[in-house]
Amino acid sequence: MKYEVIWSAFSEQQIDDIFNYYEQTSKSYQIALKIITNILLAPDKLRHYPRIGQKEFLLEHHHIEYYYIVESNYKIVYSIDDENGYIKIADVFDTRQNPEKINRKK
Repeated sequence: MKYEVIWSAFSEQQIDDIFNYYEQTSKSYQIALKIITNILLAPDKLRHYPRIGQKEFLLEHHHIEYYYIVESNYKIVYSIDDENGYIKIADVFDTRQNPEKINRKK
């Protein structure tokens, strides 16, 4: 079964924030675009193998089971809906932050 990858509004906002940060700090649209492109393409490998990611134990108190994969310095946090055949990207989290910040309101 091939899963569809969908991005939550929160994860899309994180992508925008990451892009803006790198564009401003590097003064290069191309550098920011390369970083974001790598993040956006990373979940493609989940389409056929959604459980290759690690369980996100910092979010295990939620009623949804979350997993993550890592791209560069970013955790791409997602859930799997086997019944409907999709993977929902819930968050893109900078791993250089305090890990407890992953519980921020979304």
